[in-house]
Amino acid sequence: MTHRQRLLAVLRAEPYDRLPVVHFGFLEATLRLWRDQGHLTDDEYRAALAGDGSAGEAHVASRLGFDHNYHTVFGPHGGLRPGFEGRVLEELPGGYRKVLTGNGAIQLQHPDNQSIPADVGHLLKTRADWEEQFLPKLQWCAERVTQCGLRVPNRTFDQAGAKAYLADPDHEYPVLLHAGSLFGAVRDLLGVEGMSYLQVDDQDLFVEIIDTIAEISYRNTELALQLGFVGDVGHFWEDICFKTGPLVNPRVFRDKVGPHYRRITGLMAQYGIDLVSLDCDGMIDALLPIWLENGVNVMFPIEVGTWDAHLTPWRQQYGDQVKGVGGTNKKVFAHDYAAVDAEVERLRPMVAMGGYLPCPDHRLPHDNKWENVQYYCERMRAAFG
Repeated sequence: MTHRQRLLAVLRAEPYDRLPVVHFGFLEATLRLWRDQGHLTDDEYRAALAGDGSAGEAHVASRLGFDHNYHTVFGPHGGLRPGFEGRVLEELPGGYRKVLTGNGAIQLQHPDNQSIPADVGHLLKTRADWEEQFLPKLQWCAERVTQCGLRVPNRTFDQAGAKAYLADPDHEYPVLLHAGSLFGAVRDLLGVEGMSYLQVDDQDLFVEIIDTIAEISYRNTELALQLGFVGDVGHFWEDICFKTGPLVNPRVFRDKVGPHYRRITGLMAQYGIDLVSLDCDGMIDALLPIWLENGVNVMFPIEVGTWDAHLTPWRQQYGDQVKGVGGTNKKVFAHDYAAVDAEVERLRPMVAMGGYLPCPDHRLPHDNKWENVQYYCERMRAAFG
């Protein structure tokens, strides 16, 4: 079987020859540490910085024992076009800087930070800001799709090559068709505080922003499918939850955003895409039924590290319709082989349920030991080969 065939069989709970061993990339600090420890050459380190789907990243993943990165996407452009020109607004003590990003967010950044920078402000506050600075950058055009290429491990395709690759029923690696972000993008533009206030201060504008972004996502997906870029799995990105629940009222999310999901997943279904994945960090339980009722059926990741998220209670509540990718606790890679062995055994019951593919949640951090990650890949093949 190809890696694509294995992944689809696992998520559809069909027979497969072995479980794919997948990952979701590496932090730069991790790659740098592995280089400094002698596991990577400087050339290997630099090549891997090209990120998801690049030949350099695939080379490092292969040396560790992974089959591929789950996050291999054909990704139409759904955001501001063009984005704002990023620039440093203010230099602060201790090496901190206030930086304007392409999304119009003002962030507090530090060169040693390996996590998400803190937002301290946003350009989008009023209807005038929206109409003058943002709406002109959120107009749909075909170039949002036709200027996209595709990277799979060790190969980079232009439009013609990407179409031919996806049309081949025996293509080696699975590809996610990225349908955009229907609310995470709103959060990025407004910030959590800004989007919370706007729902009360100007509900019409709040809905207009959601509808505008969703329309771009729909039209991008529609054109991509019409042109032949039919992914193996549909995919959304959100990141709209934190460690105790969602950043948006579920009722608001169901009413204002749910129909847009249904419209896009229905379009995908017309082209035979029956698996739709969603990347949302945090405790997603309150939003999970809304995604399921609107055609999203693969949760990615399944965050085990903070509150012991687990596929089993979701499966007990919602049945086989909920599937998952993720749930491998990457913290064990900072310990020893015994911790890795225990983690592999913890995954067995979830794998046995079907419709579940283990994957380390998020990118591997700098405390992960090279030899432990290698051992994990070996043990996964031994346990589920």
